[in-house]
Amino acid sequence: MVETKFLDDFILQSSTGNLKTKHLYPQEVQDLQIKVSFGMGTPTHVPWISFLGPGMSTSNGYYPVYLFYKKENILVLAYGISETFIPEDTWTYEIHNSSQKISDFIDNPFRYGDSYVYKYYVPKIENDSVRYFVDEQEVDAKIISNDLESLLNNYKTFLDIAVKDESSDLSKGLFYMEQQLEDFIIENWDNTEFGKKYDLIFEDGELKSQQYRTSIGNIDILAVDKVSKDYAVIELKRNQTSDDTIGQVTRYMGWVLEHLQNENVRGVIVAGKFDNKLFYAQKVIKNVEVFLYEVGFRLNEYKKN
Repeated sequence: MVETKFLDDFILQSSTGNLKTKHLYPQEVQDLQIKVSFGMGTPTHVPWISFLGPGMSTSNGYYPVYLFYKKENILVLAYGISETFIPEDTWTYEIHNSSQKISDFIDNPFRYGDSYVYKYYVPKIENDSVRYFVDEQEVDAKIISNDLESLLNNYKTFLDIAVKDESSDLSKGLFYMEQQLEDFIIENWDNTEFGKKYDLIFEDGELKSQQYRTSIGNIDILAVDKVSKDYAVIELKRNQTSDDTIGQVTRYMGWVLEHLQNENVRGVIVAGKFDNKLFYAQKVIKNVEVFLYEVGFRLNEYKKN
């Protein structure tokens, strides 16, 4: 259980003109660095507490964050996205696609409207203590703690720093290293989302789908739709730009259209994180879809017999 006493202190201090934070708040929570701000020089309209993973900063990155909209008296626990420098890779596609933006939750928010709401609370100060309400129902410290812990754990998973130990091989995300992802997909084809929709190509008992040869290079995986029999060009986004990946998959799709006479060929990009460039490319390239993979690790203790 995450100790959230600092949140009460944060709400109480937000009602004062005190901008000092040094030595007043923990430096870390669950191995994530904490940054707190009530403004610089003058109090801000939206004080915040951010929880930062490796390589992230409040001005350049994405991270869980408490945003206290003092005018509206709403405390938002958010999927935060920096405003100073907008990162290319942020939260997952599912979060961007299904979560509510703060700008849609609060009318004309002072700032941070492009971040997404995870949970929200209405704080009420009584003497030197704080109570929290959701839809006029009071929530206790355990709920506040569980909400924060859940988001922090999800965040660490996105950053590939969570240690997993789940029951099935597929749910463990046993990719270990990105270079092994292609082999993992092929070897576990029937247990993946791809295997539900597509078949691999075999000729004379030999697998032809993996590194399928064309006159312009090798397709990572070429598969066939189980129902329509249309081809699917599957490309992995490795150490290359998103623009290179889009160009690569569309070139191979053009090759399949020309040489395999398949006008309805689809493209599939497999990436590690949500990517704005891929997101916008999908807006106009309607027959290209994006799948996100998750990297996980498990540690097993070695014991002598």
